[in-house]
Amino acid sequence: MSSFHVQADDPYSEPAPDSLPLAAPWAYELHFPCDPRSPGIARLTLRAVLAAHHLAELGDRAELLTTELATNSVRHTKGPASVRLHWLCPVLRVSVWDMSPDLPSLAPPPPVSVHADSGRGLVILDAVADRWGGCAIGEGPYGPGGKTMWFELALRQAPPPTLVA
Repeated sequence: MSSFHVQADDPYSEPAPDSLPLAAPWAYELHFPCDPRSPGIARLTLRAVLAAHHLAELGDRAELLTTELATNSVRHTKGPASVRLHWLCPVLRVSVWDMSPDLPSLAPPPPVSVHADSGRGLVILDAVADRWGGCAIGEGPYGPGGKTMWFELALRQAPPPTLVA
């Protein structure tokens, strides 16, 4: 049975659909220009989506890794990029696409000096993500190629049975 909530004092109010159950899959995508403000916007968008879906438990780790990948896209490429959030209970996959086909080495990252100015991104990704990877995308008839880097984070404990669809 579906329920709708209508504000009684607003004659133009449309009925609001029910929220998706926790176990229902969803995806959001944000496209952004090569601009130093973009990683912060991606981070705020991610935080809002996770809060709306009651997945704040994943927030700190997801924000750190999304910011790292989006920053690399802005810093090392000249074109647009995008962040895609895909939930498939109990795993969140975050993918960052950019115009550069150059993948970083997907081998376990080497240790980085504490005095290094850069080069910690893959070390952080490897330490924080449950799984991660990337793939180059060839130029095709539907648009530019580039690459996608992704990571996955899983809920530490299964959702309560009442929230599973």
